[in-house]
This record gives sequence, structure tokens and C-alpha cells, in this order.
Amino acid sequence: MFENIKIIKKFDPAAKSYLEIILCYPGLHALWLHKLAHLLYKLRLPIIPRLFNYFSRFLTGIDIHPGAKIAPGVFIDHGAGVVIGETAIIGTGSLIFQGVTLGGTGKETGKRHPTIGKNVVIGAGAKILGNITVEDHVRVGAGSVVMRNVPAGCTVVGIPGKVVKAGDGTSDSMEQMLDHNQMPDPIAKVFSVLLEKVETQQQLINKLYEKQQLLEKSNSNPPEDDLFLQEFIHGDGI
Repeated sequence: MFENIKIIKKFDPAAKSYLEIILCYPGLHALWLHKLAHLLYKLRLPIIPRLFNYFSRFLTGIDIHPGAKIAPGVFIDHGAGVVIGETAIIGTGSLIFQGVTLGGTGKETGKRHPTIGKNVVIGAGAKILGNITVEDHVRVGAGSVVMRNVPAGCTVVGIPGKVVKAGDGTSDSMEQMLDHNQMPDPIAKVFSVLLEKVETQQQLINKLYEKQQLLEKSNSNPPEDDLFLQEFIHGDGI
């Protein structure tokens, strides 16, 4: 419990006091209720763990299956619309924003939800689907859809998610973890490269057009010798 409170204080500049965190943070309340539901789930009690899950979702807007394994020191910021599946695993120090889904891809049995490493940042609205592993110190951009394993220290953005920045697996500072406006934009980069190529092609076309115009102009006024030869070949000189 105290690990969750400390990481909120560390990452959220809006948190003015510990009392405010305890009373007013739905992500914290959802994690506390999940701890109890997960304990009852491990005792194999029927229905009761899901009732705790249902109450937690009603109270906080966060849906965490009682079977999910969440380490201490996880921060669910805002939390509205977060969905975490039954076999999901989340490592300590991870930061999850609103609208995130850690879900499955079908009706598989067994391990079918993601494994999230330590100190992972998952941006708002991101979807991480299937039995994949997102290793330590990864950053997932807002709105991304990730369905493949992600190596440690990488940055992933896009639909489907692509690694746009490789990492060395080391921990980012708090400022780097929260500095979402510095996330690379691969789509913008692709359009920039395509635009540059189009402009280059247009310049080449313009040069070829100018050469063609000069050639046509020169052919429209042939020298007198050329005219004499053409007239002779066509029989006019005979």
C-alpha cells in the first residue's frame, strides 16, 4: 500500500499531500481493492472475488480481473477505462494512464494477457494485446496497439506498434518518463521523406520538360542544309 502511495507522490505533480492521495485517487483505491480480490481469488473462492472486482469497477471506473498479478509500486493515473485481464502481470514502478487495455486476442486458455516489466510507461488509450512481454523501461505511446514482444528500454508508437527508438535497458529519469511530447512520430517522418522525394521528382520532371521544349523549338527551325537534304530525299530536288 505504501509503495503505491509513494510512487504517486513521485510521478504526479498534482498530488499535494499524502492525505489527498489516499482519499482522492481512484487508481490507488482500485489497486487496494484488487489486492483483496486477488487474495480471495487465490483461495479459489467462487463469485466473491468477481463481486469485489465489480464493486471496484463501479467505484473507480477501473476494471482489474481478480486473477491479474500486480506488483507493489504501480501507479494508475486517472484510471477511467483501464482494463486489465485475468492473466496479466505488471511489474513494480510501472505507470499506466487512462484508457489502457491489457487484454487478450481471442478465446485462448492459459496465459493469454501481457506481461509488463518494471518501470514501464503506457500512454493513454494504448492497447497491449495477447500473451506478449513488454520488458523493463519500455515507453508505449498514447493510442498505440502493441501485439508483439518489446525489448527492454525501447519506445513503441503507432498502430500496429513499432519500435521507433531502441534502448539500452537502463532506467529513465522521472522527467524522461513523463515527457510524452518528446515521443517520436514515425508517421510524420514517413510523410516528410515522401514529400521530399516528390519534390525531387518534380524538379527532375521540370528539367526534362524544359529540355523537351528547347528540343522542339530547335526542330521547328532547322538549318538550310537540313531543309535541302529533306527536300532532296522526298524528291523535291529531282
